[in-house]
Amino acid sequence: MIRVEDVSKHYGSKQALNKVELHVPAGVCYGLIGPNGSGKSTLMKILAGVIREYEGKFIVPGSLGYVPQEISLEETLTAFDNLRFFGKIYGLTGAHLAGRIEAVLAAIGLKERATDKVNTFSGGMKRRLNIGCALLHEPEFVIMDEPTVGVDPQSRRHIFLLVEQLKRQGTTIIYTSHHMEEVESLCDDVAFIDRGKIVEQGSIDALLRRYAQSAVFIKGEGVVRDWFELVERVEEKDGGWLVHAEEPLETLKQLSMRCQEEKISPTQLGLVEARLEDIFFSLTGTDLRDSEGGDE
Repeated sequence: MIRVEDVSKHYGSKQALNKVELHVPAGVCYGLIGPNGSGKSTLMKILAGVIREYEGKFIVPGSLGYVPQEISLEETLTAFDNLRFFGKIYGLTGAHLAGRIEAVLAAIGLKERATDKVNTFSGGMKRRLNIGCALLHEPEFVIMDEPTVGVDPQSRRHIFLLVEQLKRQGTTIIYTSHHMEEVESLCDDVAFIDRGKIVEQGSIDALLRRYAQSAVFIKGEGVVRDWFELVERVEEKDGGWLVHAEEPLETLKQLSMRCQEEKISPTQLGLVEARLEDIFFSLTGTDLRDSEGGDE
């Protein structure tokens, strides 16, 4: 288990982290979600040992691989030479190093491009190689900070498959992303961080149940606000109407009957399922933010 206890970090007068506490179970993919400037990258850099001045403590019981948000490759070298460089940093040598390079190149789908220089690679290929450099020493824990930024759909899918493979091997992963569907699909547990504080955490299934909305969504030409005069809470959303109801099944039935009466065929009509994105906005708000001091 990775344990983070009362970790705080200041950049001058700005507090990036405020007494953060996390307990990451072994063998899970743990998502970390937050707006720009929330402290995600600062926390990842502390756990990876990049930032050494901070308050509090953390325990990472085992070897660690770090995939930074920034591409950390020497682009004038080949993929093979980049991997060899990082392998030597991890203390790998000889036949062991050669075997690990071959295995990693296969895992990240770059075996055929091993001798090509990185400056000839696409953004997705660089991202995959960036991940590969962190996996050479077969770490027990892997930190992935926005590993799919700017990648093509094929590379993103390959990265997802790689994460699933690491999970099957029992590797513990901390995964940050702005894409809620990524976290929801890949992660077992999640923590929401906002303004340097953990504001919610737990298993994704438990959080989705906790924040589930009793609501119905309807969308279609001819569906207007006057339909919901007696409804206590209704809001416009995505070109349709989100109708909050204590008995959503009854509301769904009534809306279906109304559509039949009005001879309207809605493009969408159904019960609302809780999503991580809904939880994110309920916890952090919807105001646009820009990161300060380079932290995400």
